[in-house]
Formats: sequence, C-alpha cells, structure tokens
Amino acid sequence: MLPARNSSNAGSVTERVAPTSHQTIQCAPLNITFRQVDNRKRPKFNHYAPPTSQLQETVHTAFRFSGCRDGNMQVSAAHLICHPSPSSTQQSSQFAGPEDRSTEFDFAMLDEPSMDAGEDGTITQSQKHKRPAGECDTYLSEIIRLDGRGENARDLCAGCCANPAEFRCQDCHDMQLYCGTCLLANHARSPTHRIQQWNVQLGHPISQPCVLPRPAFDNDFVLIDTHGLHKLGLDFCSCETSETHVKQLLHHGWFPSMPTDPRTAAMFRLLHYYQILSFESKASAYEFYHSLVRLTDNTGMMKRMPDRYDGFMQMVRKWRHLTMLKCFGRGHDPSGVNGTSQGECVVLCPACPQPGKNLPEGWQTASKAKWWLYAVFLAINTNFRLKRRNISSDHADPSLLRGWSYFVKEKEYKAFLAEHLTETQEKSTCSSHNAVNMADTKQSQGLAATGVSTVDCARHNFKLPNGVGDLQKGEKYINMDYLFFSTLRGMQLKMLNVLYDIACQWHKKLWACMKSFPQSHHLDHLTKYIRFFIPKFHLPAHVSKCQTIFSFNFTHFVGRTDGEAPERVWLNINPVASSMKVMGPGCHRGTLDDHFRDWNWQKTVGLGASLLYKMKDALAEKAAHALAFKEFDAVITPEHRSAWLEEMQAWEDNPNNTSISNPLEAKAMAITQARVRLKLAELEAEDLQRGIDSLLHPQILPSVLIASGIDLEQEQHRLANIAESMGQHATNMQKGSLTQMRNSLRRRINMWRCTQVLYLPAIQGLIDQAAAREGHENAECIHLWLPSELKTKPEWVRGQGANTRAQNALAHIHRRHTACMKRYWSAWMALKSLATIMKKTGWQGRLQELADTHVKPLVDPYATGEGRRHVLWIWMMNGIDHGNEGDDDGVRIEWCKTRARALQWSEEVELLTEEMRRVLECFSWQQARWEEQGKACLGECAADIEGLLADHFQVLWAPFLSLEGSPHCCCYS
Repeated sequence: MLPARNSSNAGSVTERVAPTSHQTIQCAPLNITFRQVDNRKRPKFNHYAPPTSQLQETVHTAFRFSGCRDGNMQVSAAHLICHPSPSSTQQSSQFAGPEDRSTEFDFAMLDEPSMDAGEDGTITQSQKHKRPAGECDTYLSEIIRLDGRGENARDLCAGCCANPAEFRCQDCHDMQLYCGTCLLANHARSPTHRIQQWNVQLGHPISQPCVLPRPAFDNDFVLIDTHGLHKLGLDFCSCETSETHVKQLLHHGWFPSMPTDPRTAAMFRLLHYYQILSFESKASAYEFYHSLVRLTDNTGMMKRMPDRYDGFMQMVRKWRHLTMLKCFGRGHDPSGVNGTSQGECVVLCPACPQPGKNLPEGWQTASKAKWWLYAVFLAINTNFRLKRRNISSDHADPSLLRGWSYFVKEKEYKAFLAEHLTETQEKSTCSSHNAVNMADTKQSQGLAATGVSTVDCARHNFKLPNGVGDLQKGEKYINMDYLFFSTLRGMQLKMLNVLYDIACQWHKKLWACMKSFPQSHHLDHLTKYIRFFIPKFHLPAHVSKCQTIFSFNFTHFVGRTDGEAPERVWLNINPVASSMKVMGPGCHRGTLDDHFRDWNWQKTVGLGASLLYKMKDALAEKAAHALAFKEFDAVITPEHRSAWLEEMQAWEDNPNNTSISNPLEAKAMAITQARVRLKLAELEAEDLQRGIDSLLHPQILPSVLIASGIDLEQEQHRLANIAESMGQHATNMQKGSLTQMRNSLRRRINMWRCTQVLYLPAIQGLIDQAAAREGHENAECIHLWLPSELKTKPEWVRGQGANTRAQNALAHIHRRHTACMKRYWSAWMALKSLATIMKKTGWQGRLQELADTHVKPLVDPYATGEGRRHVLWIWMMNGIDHGNEGDDDGVRIEWCKTRARALQWSEEVELLTEEMRRVLECFSWQQARWEEQGKACLGECAADIEGLLADHFQVLWAPFLSLEGSPHCCCYS
C-alpha cells in the first residue's frame, strides 16, 4: 500500500511539475530507460520487447548494474513475460547473482540519444503518436469510449476467458467486461463498494502488475466519489505502450481536474449525479462538495484531507460542456468539436415548425390560408433576478460555449453593444412602462450584468438557440433586437407571431434599427407575415387602443395561445440566482446554459402528457363554444348577421389598419368630464323648466359642486407628486413653497366643504370621524368624499325633492327587477305543471329555471377568463337585437366575441393536431441523424430509451391521430 502525502499547494488551480528521476534514451535496437532505484546510486536499464509473429508474449527485461573493483560492470537481469491472457502473467526468472549473468557492456552507444525527453524527462509511447486535434476532442472521445466496450475489443470474459463478455460494473474500479458468473463472483463481498483506502494501478488490467509504476504527482492523489473524498496511493503506468496520465484516468471513468500532473479526479458517476441533483434541488457546487467532505469526516477534526474545491469546480464545468457536446453528436462528427456551428447544441422544440425536420413536403407552396399552421410563436422576456456581480472577467474566466448553445456569442454581442449601447431610448407613448422609461436608469453599481433576456417558444416554453444574453443596464431595445435577430438567423418560415410585454413600443422602429446590424442578422420582413402581440396577463396594463390591436383574445389564426410561457420558466431557474450572482462570466453563462438545456429536455419528455391534456381540453371547449355560438347566432336577424360578419372579417384581415373600425369596440361616444358637466347642466335646466328648483346655494349648482370637487382631487394628486419628488433633504426654500401651496389648497377645500355639507349633510359625520381618527393631515391627504365614493342611499341626499327623486329611481329599478323575475317564475311553474298533466317533453327549448345569478348585463365589464366565458341563456332569446338605435351595440360586440371564441377553440384543436404530427416527425428525423453518425457507438441503451419514449407518445395520442403507416420514431437523448 503506497503512502499518500499532503502537498503544500493542495487545491491550487495550477500545479507545479514534479522533479523527475527518469530519463529515457534510445540505443539501437533497444529502448532503454534509466531510473534511480531505492535512493541508491545504482543504475537500472529496462528493455521492452513487443510481441511478434514468432513470440506471442510481451517481455519486460530489467537490467541491474553494479561496478566491480577491476573497473568492469556486472549485470543482473529479470524478465516479466505477459501472455495474451490476463491471468497467465508470470515471473520467468529471478535476479541472478553477479557471477551468473555478468557481462561487460559498451556504453559508447549511449552518448547520443535519438529522442528528446518531455517536460518530465520521460518519453512515452503516447508522445510519439500524433496528438488529437484539441484537448476537448481527447476528453470527449475518452468519455464516449466508455459508452461502448472501451479497451475490451475481444468477446471473451476477462476472468474465465471462456464465456462471452457482456457485463461491466459501473461502480467498480475494474473497467473490464465479464460474464455473468464471474461478475457475481467478483461482487460476493462487495455489495456497496465502500472502500476506505486503495492502492490503484492504472494502465493494466486488475490482474496484471506494472513493471514500471510511476506515483502520482507528489504522491498526493484524491478521488471524489458519491460517498466522500478518498486519498489514494495511485500509480500511473510508465511502460512504453502507456497512454498519458489523463487518458489512463479517463479509461477508468475518472475525470481529472487538469491535463498536466493531475492530483484530483472525480468519478463520472459523481459528476452525473451532481448535474442531475443541481437540476432538481438547485444545490450549488459549494454545498455539494462540502456535503461530501462531511461524509468523509463529520467531526471536522481530520485536517489531513486537502481542499480540492477549486479542482471540483473545474471538473463540473468541463463535464457540463463535454456532456453537451456528446449529447449532440459532436464526438462522432468528422469535423470534431471545433466544427460545431452557432446554436447547434440546443434541444429544439419538436412541436414547433422546423424546416427539413418535421414539416410536410410542399409546405412552402401551401396556400396563404394554411400559413398559420406553419407559423412560429416567439416570446421575448427578461429576468432581473439573474444578475451577476462584477467579479472576474472574460479573460480570466472565459466561456466554453462560443455561441454553440443558448447564449449568443459573447465577443460579437459585446462588440455590437459597445457601439450602440449609449444611444438614448425614446419614452413610452403607451402607459408609463418602467421597462421602457427606466431602461437607462436601472441600478447597475457593482454589477456586471443586471439580468438576462431570453427568446422563447411561446406555445411550448422552450428556450431558443442564440436567444439568451446578459443585460448591462435595463431592458434596452438594442439588447432585445440583437437576441431577436440572432434567433431568427436563416429562418425560412413565412409567418411569425412575436410576443413582448411592451411590443406596442418595441416594434415601432424595429426594422429601421435592423439596418445597423450585420448582414447575417437581417430578416426579410417584407416577404413574411409578421404580427406583434402582448401577453394576456400584461395586456390590461396598456391603454385601450393597445388592448385591441395587440390582443390574443379575438385574433384569428393563433388558437388559444396566452403568450405567458416565458414567465413560467423563471419559477424553475430563480432558485439558482443567489449562487450564480457570485460566479465569473464564463461559469455564470455555462451554468445557465446547462439549466436551460435540461429545462428543454424535460419539456420534450413531457410533451406527450401536456399535448394530450391540451387536446382533451380543447375538444371539450370547442364543442361547448360551437354550440353556444350556434344558439346565439340563431336569434340574430339575418340583416344584422351579414353586416356584423362582413365587418368582423374585414377587421380580421387587416387588424393593424386603424381606418377599419373594430367591431369589438363600442360605437357609443365615450364619456368625458366635459360631457358629464354638460349633461348635468342640461338636467338642471330641465328641472327649472318644470318649476323644480333643487338649488341650496345661491351661486353653486350641484353640477358645479361636483366639477369643483374633481378639480380639487386633481390638485391633491399634483401636490402629492411635488412633495414626493423633494425627498428627505429638501431645502428651506422648497419646504416654504410646499407649505404655501398646502395652505392655499386647504382654504379652497374648506370653502368647497361648506357647500358640500348643504347638499350632502351626512358627510359631516364622516368628516368628524376622520378628524378624530387621523388628527391634522396635509391638504393633499384630506378625503373629499365625492359622490362616487358614497353608496347611493337616501341619507346622502338633501332636500325633499332630491330625496324623493333618488328614492323613486332606486325603487323603480328594484320593482322592475322583482316584477320581471316573479312574472317569469309564475309562467315557468305554470308551464311545468301543464307539461306534467299533458305529458309534454322538451317544452323548455332555450328556457331554464331562473336564478338570481342569471340576471346580469350582456357585456360585463368585470368578467374574467374571456376565452372560456359563455353568454347567459337569458340573452339568447329571439328579438334580442331588435332594440332602438344604438341599443344593439352590446349585442353586436358579444356576438363577435362569441364567434371569435368558437373559431379560436377550433383553431386550437387543428393546431394541436399539427403539433402532435410534427413531434413524431421530428423524432423520426432525430433517429435518422443518429444512424448517420453511428448510432452503434452510443450503445443500445440510448436507442431503447428513444424507442420507448416515441412508442409512449404514440399510445397517448392514438385516439387523436391516425398512426397507420407512420415510421418508427425516436427522441433526442
């Protein structure tokens, strides 16, 4: 057992080169290695004889020299003969005495060696061979090697050499293949593989010792496994045919921390375990590593174990990068890793249209009416929680991605932003959106990135290639433009639906800004049909005009898309924000990229269940809304039906044309403050003409009182904004000016309140209660108690005439409501009794038993869930659109909405059917791609998983798709 010693520089990123005691020289026809033995000045020569056609063994010969008193050199030799069978290695002779094997040796031939020594003084066989194209290719090829038979090219068991070799234990140090019998025998006493201390020899099978072992650097080696950290006495093989130290570790499923003199390695299974654990639990590498340290020693008293956290972080980053390349077939591509193209290593959405992969033949020549089936839905979103502190730099911590996956190529991205990031962004003309107005003022002190922006698939919630980038300030248009055009490079589709929270502002100058981009980022928008939308949840924050033009609710050819898919992914990624904000730029992007890749893969696996659920729901809603529209349409007169249909179709064909009236908007004149004042004055004039005078103040009419109150309320809002803008450190001049404005406003309110109490005497009680509860308050905080804030009850009305009118109006409405319901109930009970006597069935027709919840307005301004809302049955009676001029405005709007809902649910079913077909076609394309690159190299397990997943999807969707004659398909693994 080899002792392990602590190193003074344990855990450092750069390890020094060990002083060597080996020198290799060449003497024809022998390869001879000079080595100092046992700290004594006695030379030793080693001769390696490879197997030939006459000699079917490998022979290692060790010559030991000692000087004689007569000046001659005596030689003793030892031979190690290795037969082809691992179990038949034997020692052919022992060291003979000097008198047995002595000879004189001519050292003249050693004067000029024919080969130069390496950095450590040793020339190995691997250095003679041509090195791979790059270090990444070497690691990747060695990782893929273990997915196959590795070095076990023969078919016989390594133990008995008789039965077929079919099994390999992934938890054992031995990477050879065994038969079932030998495998069971080997594990009879090792069920858990919990080994405290090992002596490990690399480069040879377990049963073959190495005649030229070389200890690890400084004899200090730590192996990280799932149950702790292990200090090992590790020997590398230094034989003539040995591989590099890195390859020897990789052959055994150990991932080295660095390519030169590695002192730390992690098991492949450990790195894979942590990768999956980080996806599910969001545990950081720091937490995971120190959990392993506690598993090794939970007392904290063992100080001999060196800290290898830095090495573990390097291994995690490399592992993530290499597994990405492996999953996307870069290890089987003739061009190697460096041949990877931009955005190639991405889990694409199989349900979205992918030209050349899942679209039917002739889709380019499809009629314009079918374009919407091959349209792509893109959503732009930003997350300001994924910030990163100004730690490290791109030079010290470079990214391994180089634009191959979800993040854009950082160098080109930063160079473009450096030219345009200082441009001022215009303010919003819609609502005061912080995303627009605060894009240049976002707090960024101490931050290298204030957040992350992404471009996603809006229907299935997939991250798109080259659609992720860091933000340097706020949500600036220039960042969004670059990510948008990067994602769409080479897009061949004819129809594009773009979703953005502030699409109403962002899209205005999009095509003008595109001219400043490189030619590779240009989009031929004139030959495509591009529409812009605002997600449904964000839509109410916009002005009414935007809520119509950019709404999904009643737009044709979008199905039931809500556009809020990107918001859902942040729930999965936000828990890792706290650990990622202290990472360097390369590690930060690599970690996010790995999580986005796993998110896409989980969405791919879940498409079977998610599309099935959506299809069942859409079929039920389609039937319900089709029936609702049929019933509603039946009670509309043919004249109105044809006119409304023509108006609706014209608007659907040109939704962005403001000259075409929107049939979903009311045509009645909007109520303004000036119009209200006019109406109140007209009502007072009518009362005076009838001899009714409700004037309680000689100069102030009720309409003037209300108008004055509204003006005072606006003045309060203005004064509150001024006070808030002064902050905590206002000057004496500012404070004096503010106090004067407050005093002036308070005097105006007191004068207005004297008249208010005349018309609304009960207000005095509310004023007294507020004064007792709050005491003295600033003028801008005084509650005015306008009529809109009060319940409409008689006690708020002063004067016999006004009180009588208010009571009569409320009583009249209530009487009509009650009388209509009682009349209907009486008729319903009479018809029900007669039907029983006359044995009539189906007499109800559209009639139902009336309930209080059924009595609601046709157009409910407070209704929610527009896509699933149904018109109450009381509004589906004949003659509903026979009112006076202007009375059918609400009926027309609701008829158009009911029609739009029925069409959208029908479109959703058709779109889901097409998406299911595209998923299966995409799987078939993936299968053909893997077969071209050499599917056999991946192992049968991956192919089995792909087939099982595809078969599972087919079984789930069988009731909704005709699968006859469809090819067997596979899925990305």
